[in-house]
Amino acid sequence: MSKPTTKPQIIETAQKERAALEELLATLTPEQMTKPNVIGEWAVKDVLSHLFEWEGMVMKWYAEGVKGKIPAVPSEEYNWGQLPQLNQAIFLKHRDKPLAEILKTLKASYQKILKTIEAIPETDLFTRKIFKWANNNPLAAYFVSATSSHYRWARTTIRKAIKK
Repeated sequence: MSKPTTKPQIIETAQKERAALEELLATLTPEQMTKPNVIGEWAVKDVLSHLFEWEGMVMKWYAEGVKGKIPAVPSEEYNWGQLPQLNQAIFLKHRDKPLAEILKTLKASYQKILKTIEAIPETDLFTRKIFKWANNNPLAAYFVSATSSHYRWARTTIRKAIKK
């Protein structure tokens, strides 16, 4: 699938991939969603918490960038070479939360990130070097990664685990 090159394409692709993920999730029982071993010890609900954490991080980076700040990307504690450790920290942060809370947070985060994308001028999404924290990457790359690409990854990962 080609990368979106317009704001409407980012939104449409995110919505399409999210709908496909939600369609898959609707077929799962709570037991299937809380059973470990989707990715290591992660359950489906842990994959979902991973999604909303990354959505939140991207929205935070953007909000800080708009204020002229340079946020620590991906986080204060971890650099891009430490993504496995960052993702494990996300897992540990949410692993004991109930499924209902994870699903509620996931829904709210999705609505918030779509509204955020809709509010960003298209030129800001695709013009490089507007936000220093993004280096030479367009802002769109971060939003696509946190939405449609991540939703596709989650769906594929969950589907493979279910087939086992």
